[in-house]
Amino acid sequence: MQTPPYLTPEALDTFIRTALAEDIGDGDHSALSAIPAEAQNRAHLLIKDEGVLAGVALAHLIFRAVDADLRIEQRLEDGARVKHGDVAFIVEGRAQSILTAERLVLNCMQRMSGIATRTAYLNSLLAGTNAKLLDTRKTTPNFRLCEKWAVLIGGGVNHRYGLFDMIILKDNHVDYAGGIRQAIAASQSYLARTGRQLPIEVETRNLSEVQQVLDAGGVTRIMLDNMSPAQLREAVALVAGRYPLEASGGITEETIAEVAATGVDYISVGALTHSIRSLDMSLKAF
Repeated sequence: MQTPPYLTPEALDTFIRTALAEDIGDGDHSALSAIPAEAQNRAHLLIKDEGVLAGVALAHLIFRAVDADLRIEQRLEDGARVKHGDVAFIVEGRAQSILTAERLVLNCMQRMSGIATRTAYLNSLLAGTNAKLLDTRKTTPNFRLCEKWAVLIGGGVNHRYGLFDMIILKDNHVDYAGGIRQAIAASQSYLARTGRQLPIEVETRNLSEVQQVLDAGGVTRIMLDNMSPAQLREAVALVAGRYPLEASGGITEETIAEVAATGVDYISVGALTHSIRSLDMSLKAF
C-alpha cells in the first residue's frame, strides 16, 4: 500500500499525543498505584473475531510514544485475515507502560479493523466490474486519519481527505451559487485567482444536471447522487467516458453490485466509516 499524503510523522504524532493526553490526564493512577514501577511483564493482542486486521503499525507508534523501551514481537501485519484465537503481536516491557497504552491501542485497532473488514467485504461485491470503492468525509471528528487509513488497508480508495484538497460542488453549493454553470464558473475563477490546482467534482441529482455539467465542462468528475440503476446506466451512456462517474447516496451491500454493473467508475459509501461494528480483540497478560 502506498503511503497516503495525510499519514505524515507530524500528523501521527499529533493524533497519538492528543489521544494519550485525553486518556491519561495527569497520570494513569490505576497502574501507578497497583503496579511496581520496576515490574516487567508481557501481553499479547488476542483476536476474538473474524475479519481484516488493521492498526498494527499504529499500535507500534502508540507503544513507542508511551515508552520507547517497550518491545513488540509482531505476528500479523495490517491487512491480514484473522480469526478467533489469532495473536497479532506480543508486547514486553514495563507493566505500567503496557497498561497505560492498552486502551488507546485497542480503541484504534478495534475500530480500524472493523472498517477494514467492512471495506474488504463490500470490495468483494464489486468483483468483475471496474468500479472502485470510495470512503467519504462522514468520519469521527479527530479520528479521520485512522478511519481513512483503515479503508486503504481494507482495499478501498480514499476520496478527498478534507475540504482543502478537492472542490466538490454539492447540491447546496449549486443552489446557493444559482445553478451548476454558475457554481463551476465561480470555482474555476477562484482557482485561477488563488493560484490553486484542485480537482473539481460536481454532484448531480438527475440527467438534466448531468447534461448541464457536460455543457459547462472544466470539471474532473461527476457525482451521480441517489440515482436508480436505470438512471445510472443512462448517465453512463450520456457521459460516454468524457468524465469519471461516481455513484453516491444510500448504497448498501444489497445494491452495490447492481450499481457497479451500471458502468460507473467509483462508488462512495459513507457507511464505511459512520456505521461500523468494531472487531473484538483484547490485550491480555500471559
